[in-house]
Amino acid sequence: MERLCGQDLPFWEANLTLHTERPDLPQCFQLTVLSWLPCIYLWAASPFYLLYLKRNNRGYIMVSIKNRLKTVLGLLLWVVCWADLFFTFHQRQEHSPPPVYYVTPLVLGMTMLLATLLIQLERLRGVQSSGVLFIFWFLSVLCAIVPFRSKILQLYSQSEERSDAFRLTTFYLYFGLISCELVLCCFNERPPLFSSVVTDPNPCPESTAGFLSTITFWWFTSLAIKGYKKPLEAKDLWSLNQRDSSINMVPKLLKEWDKELAKTKSSVPNVSSQAVFSKPPASTSNHVEGAAASSPEEAEVLLSAQKASPRQPSFLRAMVKTFGPYFLIGSAFKLLQDVVTFVNPQLLRMLISFTKQKGVPDWWGYALAFLMFFTAFIQTLILHQQFQYCFVTGMNVRTAVIGAIYRKSLDITNAAKRSSTVGEVVNLMSVDAQRFMDLTTFLNMLWSAPLQIMLALYFLWQNLGPSVLAGVAVMILLIPLNAFIAMKTRSYQVEQMRYKDERIKLMNEILNGIKVLKLYAWEKSFIEKVLTIRQKELNVLRKTAFLGALSTMAWTSAPFLVALTTFAVYVTTDENNVLDAERAFVSLSLFNILRFPLNMLPQVISSMVQASVSLKRIQSFLSHDELDPESVDKKGTGQEFAATIINGKFTWDKQDPPVLHNINMMVPQGSLLAVVGHVGCGKSSLISALLGEMEKTEGDVSVRGSVAYVPQQAWIQNATLRDNILFGKPFQEPKYRCVLEACALTPDLDVLPGGDMTEIGEKGINLSGGQRQRVSLARALYSDADVYLLDDPLSAVDAHVAKHIFDHLIGPEGALKGKTRVLVTHGISFLPQVDNIMVLVEGRVSEMGSYQELLKQNGAFAEFLRNYSLEDIIEEDEADEDLLEEEELFPEDALSNHTDIVDSEPTFNEARRSFLRQISIISDGEGARCRSVRRHGCSQKKHAEPQEKKKPQEQDKLIQAETTETGKVKATVYLEYAKAVGLVLSVIICLLYGCQSAAAIGANIWLSDWTNDAATNHTEERVPMRVGVYAALGMAQGILVMVSSLTLYMGNIGAARKLHLNLVTNKLHTPQSFYDTTPIGRIINRFSKDVYVIDEALPATVLMFLGTFFISLSTMIVIVCSTPIFAVVVVPLTCIYVFVQRFYVATSRQLKRLESVSRSPIYSHFSESITGCSVIRAYGRQDAFVQLSDAKVDDNQKSYYPGIVSNRWLGVRIEFIGNCIVLFAALFAVTGKESLSPGLVGLSVSYALQVTMALNWMVRMTSDLENNIVAVERVKEYSETQTEAPWEIEDKKPPADWPLQGNVQFKDYSVRYREGLDLVLKNLTLSVKGGEKIGIVGRTGAGKSSMTLCLFRLLEAAGGEITIDDVKISEIGLHDLRSKLTIIPQEPVLFSGTLRMNLDPFDRYSDEEVWSSLEHAHLHKFVSNQPAQLQLECAEGGENLSVGQRQLVCLARALLRKTRILILDEATAAIDLETDDLIQSTIRTQFEECTVFTIAHRLNTIMDYTRVLVLDKGRIAEFDTPPGLLSQRGIFYGMAKDAGLVQ
Repeated sequence: MERLCGQDLPFWEANLTLHTERPDLPQCFQLTVLSWLPCIYLWAASPFYLLYLKRNNRGYIMVSIKNRLKTVLGLLLWVVCWADLFFTFHQRQEHSPPPVYYVTPLVLGMTMLLATLLIQLERLRGVQSSGVLFIFWFLSVLCAIVPFRSKILQLYSQSEERSDAFRLTTFYLYFGLISCELVLCCFNERPPLFSSVVTDPNPCPESTAGFLSTITFWWFTSLAIKGYKKPLEAKDLWSLNQRDSSINMVPKLLKEWDKELAKTKSSVPNVSSQAVFSKPPASTSNHVEGAAASSPEEAEVLLSAQKASPRQPSFLRAMVKTFGPYFLIGSAFKLLQDVVTFVNPQLLRMLISFTKQKGVPDWWGYALAFLMFFTAFIQTLILHQQFQYCFVTGMNVRTAVIGAIYRKSLDITNAAKRSSTVGEVVNLMSVDAQRFMDLTTFLNMLWSAPLQIMLALYFLWQNLGPSVLAGVAVMILLIPLNAFIAMKTRSYQVEQMRYKDERIKLMNEILNGIKVLKLYAWEKSFIEKVLTIRQKELNVLRKTAFLGALSTMAWTSAPFLVALTTFAVYVTTDENNVLDAERAFVSLSLFNILRFPLNMLPQVISSMVQASVSLKRIQSFLSHDELDPESVDKKGTGQEFAATIINGKFTWDKQDPPVLHNINMMVPQGSLLAVVGHVGCGKSSLISALLGEMEKTEGDVSVRGSVAYVPQQAWIQNATLRDNILFGKPFQEPKYRCVLEACALTPDLDVLPGGDMTEIGEKGINLSGGQRQRVSLARALYSDADVYLLDDPLSAVDAHVAKHIFDHLIGPEGALKGKTRVLVTHGISFLPQVDNIMVLVEGRVSEMGSYQELLKQNGAFAEFLRNYSLEDIIEEDEADEDLLEEEELFPEDALSNHTDIVDSEPTFNEARRSFLRQISIISDGEGARCRSVRRHGCSQKKHAEPQEKKKPQEQDKLIQAETTETGKVKATVYLEYAKAVGLVLSVIICLLYGCQSAAAIGANIWLSDWTNDAATNHTEERVPMRVGVYAALGMAQGILVMVSSLTLYMGNIGAARKLHLNLVTNKLHTPQSFYDTTPIGRIINRFSKDVYVIDEALPATVLMFLGTFFISLSTMIVIVCSTPIFAVVVVPLTCIYVFVQRFYVATSRQLKRLESVSRSPIYSHFSESITGCSVIRAYGRQDAFVQLSDAKVDDNQKSYYPGIVSNRWLGVRIEFIGNCIVLFAALFAVTGKESLSPGLVGLSVSYALQVTMALNWMVRMTSDLENNIVAVERVKEYSETQTEAPWEIEDKKPPADWPLQGNVQFKDYSVRYREGLDLVLKNLTLSVKGGEKIGIVGRTGAGKSSMTLCLFRLLEAAGGEITIDDVKISEIGLHDLRSKLTIIPQEPVLFSGTLRMNLDPFDRYSDEEVWSSLEHAHLHKFVSNQPAQLQLECAEGGENLSVGQRQLVCLARALLRKTRILILDEATAAIDLETDDLIQSTIRTQFEECTVFTIAHRLNTIMDYTRVLVLDKGRIAEFDTPPGLLSQRGIFYGMAKDAGLVQ
């Protein structure tokens, strides 16, 4: 240095710098270090930066005034620096200046030129704001401040002597120019030309944000303000950044994954083309076994292929290659942050030693205070940048994984599809993709935690020597404890999940069968069942609470225990070891740093384990085989056959025996081929083979032109009816009308609430089976394809509808004439009209030819005809009756229930029923009237008016939209919750938390007092007392923590019990009308989601909230006590804090809501696509669906991304407040240095250092608390709905043997479904004597079912009354009434549980009675053959019994109750005639002396009844004996004639 600066200018002078009240740096130091620092930075950074600019070109930016100004200033700076250089040359003539005067201006000048160059280069490359240059100008200004000050000082001191006037001037010019550059650098350039930002309607401001805005997340503020003013909506969200969108992310990952697959393929010697497609054996096979097993040589090939493929393609490698580079940027930030973390404890040490020393210059302390603030601030910025990078990586991983899984799921083979159910694959998307996302955020902890631990231990060792090992030992001992607690908690969670699922399953059944429960008066038994499960669930929750309290204690006491052992060992091992403030408080702050990595490591490792499981699952799914797109030849040269199979042999899975053998078929262009055969002979498989869905082992398949496919089970999307039919084709009104006509959908549209714009629920839930099938046909017809593959489309519809469809659509005169059609069918009546018939027997073609030819051959086909013709002839008669009338309107089918028997999925039935309520408006009033009018005036054609006019009207809406709370949660809700916990208990909990904080403060104050002993040399004699009291205070804190969290948990569990109990009891006391207007999902949601929140999420949130609140509070108290002046700052800081917190909570709450709302469509669309993938493939719509899925994912990420950023935004702001607290605590400690002991300084500053985290968490917890407390509100809302009449009224109880006769009287009786609707029954007056058998008939909507509901008081009277044996039913309790009546309902509802429970839930009857009822119900044989007999478990909805058996179980129930009045709601669903006869004969014999009301759909059952009541539009039309009615020739006669009962 001497060579550079010469003898006169020393490089460093301690006296000038440190030990003076007016410090200054020597001239030489200023000229070398301070001047060169920024230059070294820029020259070091520029090569990397230039490389980055070369890679990323965003288009150039137009020259602006700002840009010109920057460039001019840069050039001026270069001029100024070199002016200095020339001045030095000029000085050489007088005396030779030291070399530094040449070197520094030269270096500076070159650097300024480089900076100017970068300014222009950035403009050409489209960089709007540059971090590199900002840091450079910032450093330059920072380094120039010292010379700036010292030059002024020099002017004062050497006022007269020669001051270097020229150099002074150039320096001030230089300082002014770099300050201007710094200011200009803070502002943004405009976006580059041709950038995507310009075209985007709502671009994310991040892409155009400046450097400062980016590191402080200032660009998010606009959204925070918007969210504060009004609740955010989806339209307020910014569009997703291009680089985060699916279109960008998914292909990247798939490209790497394909490389991996290619590597694996190339390492497998290609044995034969078959080996490449070999499948992992599927676990189960649900197809009919073919005759021969596959050939031996094929098996050998498969084996060799499996041996030869050792290495699996690695999905992990693909992911690392795709996301690694971006993620590494985050890791670099993390490394930096870890290092910076350890600066503050060192500064704290210096600060404490500064307060000890007397007569040191004050500016040391101030410098230290500002340094602490500055490092904390830098640390904040770095930490949040790291989080941002990690979270964005996580988000991208999720996007890419979901996209990859979706694309794969559309292509996998059937065999692969069988090995993973839809639910599993949806889980891959939701759970497993989520796990990756969660892991990426913590992944850096894997290397960072050990690094932090090492560093902390190193500094601790320096501080306290070997006694640190004692503390470390305690930490290591705590790890197994934490691990044990985690393990136990997890096992309890599993157990609790089991109970929760059980409870929700039961609730689901109860709500689905609520009507039956009410009719049978069985509610009490079911409430008890729910509450027993709930009790078990709460017991597990209690155990979890104990563990939770333990772990909270371990977590709070750990740092304390460590400190205690370390200090105790340190003080007792050696007399000379004195615990002074520096040692104690620096160690404490290091222990606090240690706490985080130690707790994180186990978490990270467990989430690594989970993610690796997920990785394997995703990897195996993505490695599944795909369908071979070449298996069907689509090109098809100009032959006259539209579809051909030559020597085809097909199987569903390579391992399975083939399903179809040597199939040869040629379908001529434009002909209609019918495929017939018995169940399971391979008809559907043949269609699949033509679509290319099966594995082709031999032969050739070719199909010419485009294909339309109608599957056996119609696949309906959750979209409007019109979209389901268009299926991506453009809308053309005339063509669309014709399609609706041909598919007989026009009358249905009149019935649906919104016409063809009606939203169809998932899986077509609000359409009947027949309607679904017709929509599926309409889709095929609209697609206008060349070849139509129809897989038994007519089985799901009524006979007359089937006839209409065949005539208008499929048959020789239908809309499809001239197209090639392959029709699988069971309907014999249509066969004479087809061109060719192909008969399949056990997977082989047995005969083929026209109808006449096959009849002559008298082979399998003729036999087939003989078997089926009987039933068909009956159907024919019905279908021919009155075609004109039927074609106008199919009331039966529009809302039919009887088509359901065809759907092999009774679960749909349940769901459909709940959805049919939407449509049930039709039978209430209005619909019923216009329907019957139209029935008679059918000549006025209805379909002429275009469908557009029919928009769903508001008041017609049966199911109102669910209200979501927006805005702030009301204080009353918190109060409600506190009441549920118990007000006294709530106060006690808060007091306990207060005591616990007091104990913690006490321990630390004692410690600071102990450290002051060092100054007075009273250490030795006091050691035991000091250690003892410190330990006692710490232990007290631990115990209080344990007690307080346990009390809190117990209070919460009590509240959860209470809230759930109220909810259940209210729901079972709610009148039926509530269930008609509320979707079950909404009620179930209260029982699952909201109760879960109250059980588990709320207690944890409240715990964290109270914890962080008291930590923050105690910090303030400690600092204010040690430096009272701090109180002045508390107020403004608190104001800022509350302000930021309100903004954040308002915005983040809405963002969370939006995110969860947009999440479910991803999964529902996905499960829909999987179920319909054969249809999607057949129509060639894969790309459209992939785009749709991507759009849904992007839509979800669009609300997730601002959510991440809002947390970063909050973090930076709150931590800034925390850093200010540190700054002021240190500053005031410096100012009050004289009066403070070093122990107190250490205490207040070390408290301040840990407050940041607490403040940050407190805001998050407030936000979570607001989100979660809403659950209490929602549960309360449904616990307070209006209830029905009381179940039992003590003083009005009817006699035990009532009703003796069974006389029933209606007097002027009227009823309506709900307030504000029309009357359904109007002024009925009739009386029925005991033992009469009454049949009730009438058209749909005449009020037949309403009559029965009135007897049970499911509907309360609007006028008039009903009396049974002279007891007015409206005056007695509901259970007293309902238990004395018996109903056999239309749809048999069974609950999961034993058969015995289904017959007799209250155990009122003996086993003998139960068996005898089964005997009479013709179930005796079936039940006694079961191994479990009466304990036979019924599945949910009774699925393991056939529909007929379920109906008989309901009969057995009725026989068991044997009351005087029986109501029989005849099943519309034509259960097989056999069962029907059984039921009828049983009723005639067993209920001979009872009063029986039968709602009849088939008149032959009631022809021998005493009297028949004919209802019409809610009034009595006719009431007489059947023969009497027939002779009147009225409505009844007309119905009997239709049914063919009279000639």
